[in-house]
Amino acid sequence: MAALDLEEQEQLSAIKAWWKQWGNAISWAVIAIAAVIIGQQAWNWYNRDQSVRASMIFDALQQAALAGDLQKTREAAGQLTEQYGSSHYATLGALLSAKVHVENRDTKTARAQLEWVKENATDPVLRDLARLRLAYVLIEDQAFDDAQKMLDDGKPDVSLEVRYLEAKGDVQLMRDKRDEARKEYKAALDRFDALAKAGDDTTLMLAQQGYRNVIEIKLDAVGGPQ
Repeated sequence: MAALDLEEQEQLSAIKAWWKQWGNAISWAVIAIAAVIIGQQAWNWYNRDQSVRASMIFDALQQAALAGDLQKTREAAGQLTEQYGSSHYATLGALLSAKVHVENRDTKTARAQLEWVKENATDPVLRDLARLRLAYVLIEDQAFDDAQKMLDDGKPDVSLEVRYLEAKGDVQLMRDKRDEARKEYKAALDRFDALAKAGDDTTLMLAQQGYRNVIEIKLDAVGGPQ
């Protein structure tokens, strides 16, 4: 990459600072979308005794997470993965616990829980989601090569394609590779528009939340489409 002049360096520093402040919070929003997808299957869970018991533990995990009690959050997530590992509650519990631990700067625990989801979730969408979240945790740890490998490790579900392209742009951004970041953000924006035109439910939901604007802001910050 050619050396950047002072103005370009200032622009790049500004968007990196923006990402550090807002990028992690925004990236977690996709968990809510995943929960909606899983919710479509909820009637199957509640008709099973095991699922009812798992739901009670998950409720306790949510309360511990809201209270910021890391120990109880870890314990509840561990109970779900050990005793109800085949249930969606175990997957959601591990994702939620990972979120809480990232927010409290315990990326080691978060990575372990996301690895569990990546390897054990029954829903391939949630395995892809865990891989995406792992990539962002690795970015937080400045392990950019590992984050890139995580994102390149297989094709994600169509509902997460845009997020993966955006994440690849974020990796390049944090590496100070503006041209490469612009390429990935442009690809993310193009894919978003194509999916929205095709009527993809997840993309339309993200559009309502203003997600396209987030990609545009990042793209503009690294020089815009060229």
